[in-house]
Amino acid sequence: MRNISSGKITSAVKKLCMDANYFLGDDVVGVIRKSLDKEESPLGKEILNQILENAEIAKNEQMPLCQDTGLTAVFVELGSDIHIDGATLEAAVQEGIRQGYGDGYLRKSMVEDPLRRKNTGDNTPGVISINIVEGDKIKITILPKGGGSENMSAIKMLKPSDGEDGVKDFVVETVRVAGGNPCPPIIVGVGIGGSFDKSAYLAKKSLLRKLGSVHSDPYYAEMEKELLERINNTGIGPQGLGGRITALAVHIETHPCHIASLPVAVNTQCHSARHKEVII
Repeated sequence: MRNISSGKITSAVKKLCMDANYFLGDDVVGVIRKSLDKEESPLGKEILNQILENAEIAKNEQMPLCQDTGLTAVFVELGSDIHIDGATLEAAVQEGIRQGYGDGYLRKSMVEDPLRRKNTGDNTPGVISINIVEGDKIKITILPKGGGSENMSAIKMLKPSDGEDGVKDFVVETVRVAGGNPCPPIIVGVGIGGSFDKSAYLAKKSLLRKLGSVHSDPYYAEMEKELLERINNTGIGPQGLGGRITALAVHIETHPCHIASLPVAVNTQCHSARHKEVII
């Protein structure tokens, strides 16, 4: 059994919150640069170049990539051979968010009640997902999720008879209805199967995949490719102003499901696809 202090977790989460908001991943930057060659619209090309310039400024100045520094989604892979000394894992992570958003001068976007709307003042609570794995390490991934893209997400309980075509049509229609609202070019996370809530979790978790990667199952890899082509043929384009590059990627994750169900969720991610991870 390995002991880890809660303070170490808090410090790690604090840094991840700031780094995720300041530094756009090399994978994202690389795909945006490659997209310049495919974008046919002069205005679309200009927007993509501005996105790249914004990322460079944010990195050099260590300031937020976007004014919406997001709800803090936290994914934890917790080794079964770990004991946490001090505060609980939940408390340690929330304290890290509190410190990161305070010391990092990041906008606080959380309200303590969904209808009465009073701001909590420190961007807590974050939404934490914990998965128990073998070993004596903790992997923590921070995904700041902006409201504009999150609001364009959707979930639908399809009938099994709707099949593959029903899934594809729902994904493309969700993107079409969203238009320019989620700040395209977007990354489209798709969760298929499980239950109502599991499909939504899968859709969001798929956004953590390296941009440019393909699904390990050739069947779903081909589906990702087809969906990306169909989405980019909508003509929505960068920032919804027309063009070829509406999406940078489509990521699909699946889970077994009930014989009577076919849950599908789409979690939309703006071009500021921020996430950082650490292993303790």
